[in-house]
Amino acid sequence: MPELPEVETVVRGLRPVLEGHVLTEVVQRRPDLRFPLPQNFAKRLARRKVERIERRAKYILMQLAPARQGRPEVLLIHLGMSGRMTLLPVRPNAPYLPHDHIIFVTDEGREVRFNDTRRFGFMDLFDRDALQTHPRLAELGPEPLSEAFDGSYLAAALAGKRTPIKAALLDQGIVAGLGNIYVCEALYGAGLSPRRLAQTVQGKRAERLATAIKATLTRAIAAGGSSLRDYAQASGELGYFQHQWAVYGKEGEACPACDCDPSAAGGIRRLVQAGRSTFYCPRHQR
Repeated sequence: MPELPEVETVVRGLRPVLEGHVLTEVVQRRPDLRFPLPQNFAKRLARRKVERIERRAKYILMQLAPARQGRPEVLLIHLGMSGRMTLLPVRPNAPYLPHDHIIFVTDEGREVRFNDTRRFGFMDLFDRDALQTHPRLAELGPEPLSEAFDGSYLAAALAGKRTPIKAALLDQGIVAGLGNIYVCEALYGAGLSPRRLAQTVQGKRAERLATAIKATLTRAIAAGGSSLRDYAQASGELGYFQHQWAVYGKEGEACPACDCDPSAAGGIRRLVQAGRSTFYCPRHQR
């Protein structure tokens, strides 16, 4: 499932094509995705100006100007496991692909197609005044790349939590947008074991971890995210951060930060936590 860097990369790809432009037509090719689409979905979106596009956690938020005699609204998009927002040039009568479910056409004639093979993605359309109280957004923690997220905040959020630190970081109420891949990589960067109890990550450990999270996400966004199975950028290009992974998916390989010998039961190990694979080096991470 696309994590924060992948969604941020998609948002940055959509901005030049959609921001400041009018959706002259919206084609809805089925009544539902993961959930039923809002009533009169395509009709409500057509002829609306896209004021700006933002990301919150793993969600794309498209801010829409008011319709005639209406109110400003927000289109919320979640890519699910296989959803893609693909940009097309001005190509009249280009055939739809089998899983092109929603097509946005701009006043420049450009198309943005939401293609989702597995249909785990979803969309919602709601009044902008409800943005802070929307059930998908209301309980989210701070953005990990924001000034609100630092070692002091993280230490306070983790105080008293007896769950493993990996599970705590996947809690979207503690920090928004982190997923399995980037938590593994950030814990490695901070030298902290994924087994460590969250409540013990205080002081310098919390500062180290907050710094590692920011650094990991920043590098991943610069690389266009990580390509796993279905993910591609809005341009259609694949991300390349998977080539920079230190531990994720590298069970049995040598740790890049120490001299533990994989042939002597050392190196990177894999364990399962809450049904998710965790990769780590027990010598480097304590």
